[in-house]
Amino acid sequence: MTGWKEFRYRLEEAGCRLLMWAVPKLSRRACARLANGLGSLACLVDARGRGVALSNLECVFGDRYTPAQRRSIARASYQNFVRTMLDLFWMHRAWPADGPHCAQLEGFEAIRAQLAREKRGTVFMCVHQGDWEWASVACGLLGFGNVVVAENFKNPRLTGIFKELRQVSGQTIIAQENSILRMLKTVKRGGATGMLIDLNLRPSQAATVIEGFGLKMCVPLIHAVLAQRANALLVPVETQPQPDGTCRVIAHPGVVWPEGASVQQIAQCCWDAMEPIIRARPEIWLWPYKHFRYRPRNATRLYPAYANESAKFEKLLRTTAGGESFDKAR
Repeated sequence: MTGWKEFRYRLEEAGCRLLMWAVPKLSRRACARLANGLGSLACLVDARGRGVALSNLECVFGDRYTPAQRRSIARASYQNFVRTMLDLFWMHRAWPADGPHCAQLEGFEAIRAQLAREKRGTVFMCVHQGDWEWASVACGLLGFGNVVVAENFKNPRLTGIFKELRQVSGQTIIAQENSILRMLKTVKRGGATGMLIDLNLRPSQAATVIEGFGLKMCVPLIHAVLAQRANALLVPVETQPQPDGTCRVIAHPGVVWPEGASVQQIAQCCWDAMEPIIRARPEIWLWPYKHFRYRPRNATRLYPAYANESAKFEKLLRTTAGGESFDKAR
């Protein structure tokens, strides 16, 4: 590691430690106001990310929104992302005393009762919508003891900090590498797991291809494998940040998929349960993220400018189109 990189990593760590100390001193309303201000500023200065957001919005919605409306949605998306990150730091110290009062939890008791009746494990599924960090800590608060998959940072010092932050209410954070086996064991024991299902993965990873908003997406398949191999209950979780700084966390009924469905078909059913949630409030999905990185060679729809063709993606696309199982595809 170069001297500059080591210095930068230490500087990033110091910045995060400062946020861990300062952010919990804010009220919930102050957190929301600060996020709106910082998010607007980030949208203004991040020309590359703003371009990704606007390109995504144009390709997904076409003429439904005017250019001015797309810019407004992109700005709100930045604000929502900043609020999500600030909330994660806020919960680090404020959670034991104030955190539980700020989460409005809905639908979880019905899920708990179903799991008890059916004696099965579960996967709580989120997308980068609303305040997804609240969903994770809410499951911990309710005592599900969930094992959650999270990406590692390039800066290993940040990986440790964010793991500490995300485990504040009792959940266990694990990395994506070799996570399938551990999650399978957890679900087969009747335990709970959680993950974001709209991450953009490389075709060489544990990925499958689904269709979102009419565009191809290369996304995780772990949740679908857990459903296929261990009969896990797949629970879509929606989060709705409120103006006063609180957050509604809603557990929807489990996803139903056809008998004998392939991993790809199960993953598609999961996305189909989440897409209407995003469409209802598009301003709180993470539009600056490259959700549609791979463009099929025979694409007839407009794809974002950042999308590229890939031989490995084409191979994965052919495999999933054949409805093969995880074992055959890998």
